[in-house]
Amino acid sequence: MAATVGALNGVSALGAWVTEPPAVRTAAEDAPPPAPEVEAPEPPPPAFVFDAPLPGRVIDSPFGLRQLPWEERGRLHQGVDIAAPAGAPVKASADGVVKRTGVSPTYGRFVEVMHKEGMTTLYAHLKAPARGVKRGAYVRRGATVAFVGNSGRSTGSHLHFEIRKGDKPLNPAFFMGRSFADAEDMPIRAAGRVSKKVRMAVVSKWPDGVKGPTVTRAKNGRVRARIPVSEG
Repeated sequence: MAATVGALNGVSALGAWVTEPPAVRTAAEDAPPPAPEVEAPEPPPPAFVFDAPLPGRVIDSPFGLRQLPWEERGRLHQGVDIAAPAGAPVKASADGVVKRTGVSPTYGRFVEVMHKEGMTTLYAHLKAPARGVKRGAYVRRGATVAFVGNSGRSTGSHLHFEIRKGDKPLNPAFFMGRSFADAEDMPIRAAGRVSKKVRMAVVSKWPDGVKGPTVTRAKNGRVRARIPVSEG
């Protein structure tokens, strides 16, 4: 009797197993494991970065054709003038190597720095170069290279700042406070254009070396002057 009951139980269990539907794998179980997230590589740093040599101060005499009150006609102002008190620190606009320092009858005391791709910056009408700034010295962007002065043919305390590509003067306003991924991104052509418009400069005082002014006023009110200018 016991044997008969056991056999019947076994047959019932077998029937239940046969009639039970087989397990089905879900799509999530069939999907491969997710690939690990790969962070995007950091973009390379810009190849060229130009800071303002006098941060926080504005250009008061721009690049372009300019005529001073004692000049017969306009001529190219090959940089920009930034007014600042004497002794204010002048910062290197970009990393580079000092090409030369010296004194010029027109520029006064100056510092010229070489950069990559034939670019140079020039800082003029200085009071003095900073300590250690001499030919061959490496300077980092933002380091003090000189101090504002009023040397040379200057009409007041300010910095005359130039940027050049080779011998070609460029408008510094196209570079200051900007960075460029590579040399091809720099606006060399646009920065080298010179408007035909001549701007009459306004000066606070006449520089040393300008002697014997003979000033006349035209009918339109424009002031003209014939003045010998000493190169000393």
